[in-house]
Amino acid sequence: MKKLSLIVAVVVCTVFSAAAQIYNPVKWSVASKKLNSKEAVVFVKATIQEGWHIYGLNVPDGGPISTTFQFTSSSDFALNGKVAAPAPQSKYEKDFKMNVPYYTKEVTFQQKVKLNKNQTVVKGVVEFMACDKSQCLPPDEYAFNVTIK
Repeated sequence: MKKLSLIVAVVVCTVFSAAAQIYNPVKWSVASKKLNSKEAVVFVKATIQEGWHIYGLNVPDGGPISTTFQFTSSSDFALNGKVAAPAPQSKYEKDFKMNVPYYTKEVTFQQKVKLNKNQTVVKGVVEFMACDKSQCLPPDEYAFNVTIK
């Protein structure tokens, strides 16, 4: 009887763990390009799974979580302006009662940096929220670093 109970418990746990899905609809990559000896651009690219989207950089108050960037400060470089991105799409979301900016498929964010050293590492974190037609995942973060030579 104990063996049968153990087998049933193992089968039930296996079925439930197989049914539970971990969603990871956004893949990130980072690159850089040196423009000259004093300036470079950091590119942070989001590749978004079909049917999913992430929100833009400037979502109005009361809306979903905007995509935001935090860069680790360093004496080797200084940020030159704000993070830039292509114009997002926009749609009315009844849950938030407003138009919200969003990206599908892929988007590349750019941050210019002034270089104080010939070679440096730029580190940061992007926070984002991914949604599809039926659900939104909790906000997530992607930590990145890129060497500028």
